[in-house]
Amino acid sequence: MREVCAKQVEDAVARLFLEANTCLPEDVENAVRTALHEESSPRARQVLSEILENAAIARSERIAMCQDTGVAYVFLEIGQHVHITGGDLGDAINKGVARAYTDGYLRKSVVDDPIFRRKNTGDNTPAVVITEIVPGDRVSIWALPKGTGSENMSALKMLVPADSVSGIRSFVRQTVEQAGSNPCPPVIIGVGVGGMMDKAALLAKKALLRPLGQPHPDTDTAELERQILNDINNLGLGAAGLGGNITALAVHIETYPTHIGAMPVAVNLQCHAARHSHVVL
Repeated sequence: MREVCAKQVEDAVARLFLEANTCLPEDVENAVRTALHEESSPRARQVLSEILENAAIARSERIAMCQDTGVAYVFLEIGQHVHITGGDLGDAINKGVARAYTDGYLRKSVVDDPIFRRKNTGDNTPAVVITEIVPGDRVSIWALPKGTGSENMSALKMLVPADSVSGIRSFVRQTVEQAGSNPCPPVIIGVGVGGMMDKAALLAKKALLRPLGQPHPDTDTAELERQILNDINNLGLGAAGLGGNITALAVHIETYPTHIGAMPVAVNLQCHAARHSHVVL
């Protein structure tokens, strides 16, 4: 049994959210540069250039690349031979989030009651924590600050098997088309298929953590990702919704076994500020 101190988790979470909000990941920046090279619209090229300039300023000055620093999503993979010591794991995560958002002067957007009071919690906690127990003695932590502009444009539909691949393609395309400029394109599209309603939604968000340009290991699913990306870029929305041939940087699909009569599909849109960071303890 390997011991991991709760304070280590707190420190890691604080560091990850500061990094995620100020440093655009290399895979995302490279994808934007590729889009700039492939884009034919002068207006869209100007937007893509400004995205890259904004990312450079945020990184050099250690300031948030986007004013919406989001809800703090934390994905954990905890080895089954790990014992967390010195405190509660949930408390450690929230302390780390609070430190990052306070010390980094990041906007605090979380309200305590979603229906009635809607009072700001003051430190962007609580985080949304998704935990998976895995083999081994390590703790993997992913930080994903998720802004609401893209999240509000996300969608879920309970398709049936008869809808088949064409139904999935149509639903994803319609979701992006209806979103227009709201999710701040060029977007990254996470698609979850399978499980039940809740599992599909989780798969779609988790798909956003995959490195851009890395296709699904299943060749049929990878081909579907390619087809949907082509569908989206043929919409002509372009960067910032101002027209162009690059509306999405990537489509990532994650799947899970499902019921014989079901085919739930969730689409989680991510803006061009596709912030995420990762560490292994």
